[in-house]
Amino acid sequence: MQSKITKIAVLALALGMLGGCAAPPVDDSAISAAMAKANDAYNLATEARQIASDAAYAASQAQSTADAALECCNQNSQKLDRMFEKAMMK
Repeated sequence: MQSKITKIAVLALALGMLGGCAAPPVDDSAISAAMAKANDAYNLATEARQIASDAAYAASQAQSTADAALECCNQNSQKLDRMFEKAMMK
């Protein structure tokens, strides 16, 4: 009786291990679809990075132009102030 229980237990354990090790079938179309979506996401991210880089460059150029315009404005303001002071001294 003890040996029958042991044999059944060993058989059940062996079947359980064999059944647990069996891998489910792999669906290649799902993997291909996931890879395609991942590649699309990568391409979109790369494109977005390039657009952001171009925008940063354009913003830098705009800032340089604005700084130059402000400097010119300040110089003109100083010239007008000097002219006004000279006119007031006469």
